[in-house]
Amino acid sequence: MPQPLMQQKNKRKPLNMEQQDNQWPLWEVFIQSKSGQPYKHAGSVHAPDGEMALENARDVYTRRNEGTSIWVVPAQYIVASTPEEVGSFFDPANDKVYRHPTFYIVPEGVKYI
Repeated sequence: MPQPLMQQKNKRKPLNMEQQDNQWPLWEVFIQSKSGQPYKHAGSVHAPDGEMALENARDVYTRRNEGTSIWVVPAQYIVASTPEEVGSFFDPANDKVYRHPTFYIVPEGVKYI
């Protein structure tokens, strides 16, 4: 007698480490939409090297001319803070009021800040 569909789904085997390691390295993609503007994180791609990562990023994230420049960075080299560190990590910036934009005048003709 056939088993119900739910019981069949629960019998699937999880991927083992060998299967997971068959993927190419992960690269994070940053795109600059216009010259002079900051780069923004667009997503990730898998590729064996930087050249292929650039090509994959171009094909995936700039199909409709969304960017003028692309950066790709191996994900293993990205270092990030965690949300749990928000208090202790960002606390030193609160006592440096001179970092706020009220202490200088922006020159005319400056487009992007």
